[in-house]
Amino acid sequence: MKKLVGYITTGFPDRYFTIDLAMAMAEAGVDTLELGMPFSDPVADGPVIEKANLQALNSGFKLDHLFEASAKIAPHIDTLWMGYFNPFYHKGMDNFIAKAKETGVNGFIIPDLPLEEAKPYKPSIEAAGLSLIDFIAPTDTKERIKEIVTDAKKFIYLVAYAGITGAGKSEDLQPIIANIKKYSDTPVYVGFGVNTHTAKDKAEGVDGVIVGSAFVKVLLDDTLNNMQKISKISSIAREIKEKINI
Repeated sequence: MKKLVGYITTGFPDRYFTIDLAMAMAEAGVDTLELGMPFSDPVADGPVIEKANLQALNSGFKLDHLFEASAKIAPHIDTLWMGYFNPFYHKGMDNFIAKAKETGVNGFIIPDLPLEEAKPYKPSIEAAGLSLIDFIAPTDTKERIKEIVTDAKKFIYLVAYAGITGAGKSEDLQPIIANIKKYSDTPVYVGFGVNTHTAKDKAEGVDGVIVGSAFVKVLLDDTLNNMQKISKISSIAREIKEKINI
């Protein structure tokens, strides 16, 4: 069965809601949860996730809120922290590794940490039994793909198009998927632009999909109360999980 990874912005609208939402997403069929670490300059994210990041920060988000929420969530669903490298660098990767082990989180997604800059950190991350997710972009050459995926762990994050999340672009990913699978048996999940309308096509040839903006749009909808937001996100998750496995 193909997997569904879901991203949500931690602490938006508050950390207690994040816990309730995560539990509901697990029940709705989300296999892995990306807990987004709010950051002031989320360079890979589009306006939807950027807005949620800024609202969480303006509401007083602190890293301790991420750790507290994770301790409640991670026992119930495979959990990864998705964030930009700045906090990891300033607080120390060893600190994040220790906190991940303490809370039950299984690894990190750091989109602005390329392979070369990740190399000093990977040994200590993997020695702790955690994963640092590797990215492949449509612009990567065959040689670059081989270099990135040879030692990839957990899953490979295939970016569906060059650009930012939520842009809704479309590219033929089959040649790049074939190239990845030449060099690695690690599952390949596609992200960027995955929603209820695109999920079935995006899932072709891969092992799972990653959904972010489609969920966060619901979080930003001020016409819905918190219970309605949880219900709608759960419904979207169930629909996408069904469509990618038809």
